[in-house]
Amino acid sequence: MKAKKSTVVEITILSLLALLVVLSLLIPQFLRDRGQERLWSLSVLLRDTDSSSWNVARQGMEQAADELGAELRFLTLTVQNDPKEQEELLRREVEGGADALIAVPADPDGLYGALRRASDACPLVLLEADPAEGAASVAPDNALLGQRLAEALLEDWEGAGTVLLLDTSAACPEVRPRLEAASQALGAAGVPVDRIYSVPEDPGVRWVMAFESGATRLAGQKKEESGHDFALYGVGSSPVTTAQLERGTIAAVAAWSDYAAGYLAVQQAVQALHGHSQLLDPLPFSIVRGEDIYAPENQKLLFPITS
Repeated sequence: MKAKKSTVVEITILSLLALLVVLSLLIPQFLRDRGQERLWSLSVLLRDTDSSSWNVARQGMEQAADELGAELRFLTLTVQNDPKEQEELLRREVEGGADALIAVPADPDGLYGALRRASDACPLVLLEADPAEGAASVAPDNALLGQRLAEALLEDWEGAGTVLLLDTSAACPEVRPRLEAASQALGAAGVPVDRIYSVPEDPGVRWVMAFESGATRLAGQKKEESGHDFALYGVGSSPVTTAQLERGTIAAVAAWSDYAAGYLAVQQAVQALHGHSQLLDPLPFSIVRGEDIYAPENQKLLFPITS
């Protein structure tokens, strides 16, 4: 009888020890889980077929996501600037459980319309484009940008010739207010303008203006390859654009911090998820010429130091 009681005591002690071991493993994990805030799922919809031109903005997004408790999913298109495909991606991401969306839109109104038709609404933040109904925006003042870029051209104006305005607004909606403001500023100064809708091999004129980064890079590339001599004014701060500016291929660009734009886009999305949406001031931008690349204030735009 005594041996049987001893066995029961031993089993009881071993059971308690096993329970304590299990609790020692589970309790810290439980406390850690309770102390962690939920990671927000943010989908980033680009209008390009690859994300290489958005590397600096992406670094800003990743920094903000790390600080604000979010995880990012980057999506590109199979067809460049296809609004229908982008709307379908939006619908899929919403149905897949995305908490918020960040988009470089091919069609801001169409994208927001697709969001309204989706099963569950969520915050939408646009990059570069002016705000659409119900969507926040991280962008420069696009009309002011066009005006200032035209003023840079007028500083170089030699009193003759037509200025070609490269109109890529069908694929890049932020181009429209920039182009219209530039056209108005040039017209007020008595400068004749004309519109073209794709980058030509030989523009046949002395002056060309592009109003978004992709068109600016392509115009600079074609200018260098063809050897045609025209003054090019554009937009962007990518390494390719900066190199073209330094070589004198581009006369001047409107540039802003892509890193800051990416950071602010994620910040806007997370704030909206917390119920603290706010209207941001337009992104500050600068008109930069080749001789001004290495000015301290421009180095921050053109050569961002990121981790």
